[in-house]
Amino acid sequence: MNTEEKSVRVWDLPTRLFHWALVVLIALQFATAEFGFLSMQWHYRFGWATLALIVFRVLWGFAGSQTSRFADFVRGPRAVAGYVRAMFSAPAHIGHNPLGGWSVVAMLLCVLAQAMSGLFASDGIDEDGPFVDAVSGATVKLATRLHHLGENVLLILIALHIAAVLLHRLLKHDDLITPMITGRKPAAQPAPMRFVSGWRALLLFLVVAALTLALASQGQ
Repeated sequence: MNTEEKSVRVWDLPTRLFHWALVVLIALQFATAEFGFLSMQWHYRFGWATLALIVFRVLWGFAGSQTSRFADFVRGPRAVAGYVRAMFSAPAHIGHNPLGGWSVVAMLLCVLAQAMSGLFASDGIDEDGPFVDAVSGATVKLATRLHHLGENVLLILIALHIAAVLLHRLLKHDDLITPMITGRKPAAQPAPMRFVSGWRALLLFLVVAALTLALASQGQ
C-alpha cells in the first residue's frame, strides 16, 4: 500500500481553519500591542475576532467531529501519567494524545481569558478596553494586570506547543503539522472516524459571529 491508502482522515476543515486562524490572530495581536503594527483599534478588532473564534471552538468541542470533541481527547490523570511514562515508545495517537489534549484546554482558556480581560483593561493613558466605563476602577486594574500576566502565560504555552511539535517530529517521527493542513494522517490500522457536516460549523460560526458583533457594538 502507498501512504495515501494507509492514511486516515483525522481533522475536519473547521478545526483546521480554527487552528491557523488563531495562529494569525495571535500574531497580529502581539504585533499591534508590542511593535506598533497598525493601530490599537486593530488590536481591539483582532481581539473581538479571537473571542468569536474561541467561543466557536468551545462549542465545536461539543458539537463537532469526533477528534474535535473534548470527550475524545480530555482524559483523566491516570491516562495522562500513562502516556507520559510511555511517551516515546507508544504509537502515535490519531487525534490529540492525553497530554496534548490538556494543552489544548490550557490554550483555549488562556486565550479566552486574554480576550475577556482585554474588554476591561486600560493603559491608564489613552487606550481603554471597550467596556472600561461599565466597571469599577478596581475591576479595570485587576483586568489590566490579568491581561499583562496572561500575555506571558500565553507566550509560555506557545513555546511549549512548538517544542512539543518539534519533539514529536524529531524523536517520534510523528508529523503533527501536515495533518493540521491536509486533515489526513498515516495510520497502520485506520479506524473509522465520525465527521459532521461542515454546514453545521458554518451555521454555528455565523451565530457566534453575529452575537460577537452585537456585543462589540455595545462597546463602541
